[in-house]
Amino acid sequence: MTTADVFALHRTHLIGVAYRLTGSFADAEDAVQEAWPKFAKAEGVLDARGWLTTVVSRICLDRLRSAAVRRETYVGSWLPEPLLTTGEDDDPLASVVRADGVRMAALVVLDRLTPDQRVAFVLHDAFSLPFNEIADVLQVSEASARQHASRARKAVADAEPPPRAALAEQQEVLEKFMRAMASGDIDSVLALLHPDAVMIGDGGGKVRTAVNTVTGADKVARFFLGLMRKYGFPEEHRPVFVNGELGFTTPAYGDVTARVTTFTVHEGKVVAVYDIANPDKLTHVTF
Repeated sequence: MTTADVFALHRTHLIGVAYRLTGSFADAEDAVQEAWPKFAKAEGVLDARGWLTTVVSRICLDRLRSAAVRRETYVGSWLPEPLLTTGEDDDPLASVVRADGVRMAALVVLDRLTPDQRVAFVLHDAFSLPFNEIADVLQVSEASARQHASRARKAVADAEPPPRAALAEQQEVLEKFMRAMASGDIDSVLALLHPDAVMIGDGGGKVRTAVNTVTGADKVARFFLGLMRKYGFPEEHRPVFVNGELGFTTPAYGDVTARVTTFTVHEGKVVAVYDIANPDKLTHVTF
């Protein structure tokens, strides 16, 4: 097996690691691509998967630290780049989105961690990397790496989203939700929203969506129905899998820009709506 073949064998795994670490599909692809020439020149690598995971993680850590600085001037809420798949097992990214930790709700929680905490937590809890290797990535002692992971684990546990709903439940709830929205009946919309439902929009200051998180079923319902009255109900919206859960792509119409919207469903209710409209995060999406 050639060096290129070995790298190709681990590429999907590396994309999954990098995406979980950065929340950016573009950054994930770039990090994996950046690791290739390093691997091609390396000699005596016995564990290619572990070696590549460490290298990609270091690249992602640098990107995370830079992103943390950029995020200080970001307009509105920040959401991960959506990862769209067909839902079929032969989709090259099927194994990536199968993990609960790649759901939009889970990535939003990870984004609250420091870069070092995120790397330590993801590498240990999601990919079972030993702490001595994580310490090497972070350039800290093993004890410090353990502490970063422990603090991250507590923060994640305190804000952990509900588990992924079964596909049939997601489909039933979202079909009802879209019909209720189209009808303009606020009571029908409210009946499908969890009392503590949230709507988070990410336009990056470039396009229209909610700048601040909309919290509470009544406010979320009124926000959406207000948009419907102003812009009309989108005639075209294509069901897709977004980070392993059902969502929609909506092409631009009227004054509304193209977007990807996904949902968290739990116990027959919509718990969260994520509206990704920043065009910089949709360059890989076909509408």
